[in-house]
Amino acid sequence: MQQRQASAHTIASYRDTFKMLLQFVHKRLRKTPSALALDDIDAPLVMAFLDEMERARGITARTRNLRLTAVHSFFRFAAFESADALGTDPTRSGNPGQAVHARAGAIPQPSGG
Repeated sequence: MQQRQASAHTIASYRDTFKMLLQFVHKRLRKTPSALALDDIDAPLVMAFLDEMERARGITARTRNLRLTAVHSFFRFAAFESADALGTDPTRSGNPGQAVHARAGAIPQPSGG
């Protein structure tokens, strides 16, 4: 909280997002969180998660965007912290840390909210 000057509400929102995402991924891929690799979480999977949240929970575009922001933030962190473990850059610019960030960036922000 202090490093990023994030509010307790932001931290709770990110926590809730990942709890729901990991539950969704477990149902969809039949993998426990400890068995997941970053490559398992791609744009189509995150889009399916967000769509499921809209359908099952009736979330608004604003809430969907907040959930997506949490996922983007995680992938930026992962790219910064573990660039060597993230594979090759799909844009072939030579920066391996961009591979995960590029995958997260492929998820469009819905309008509204």
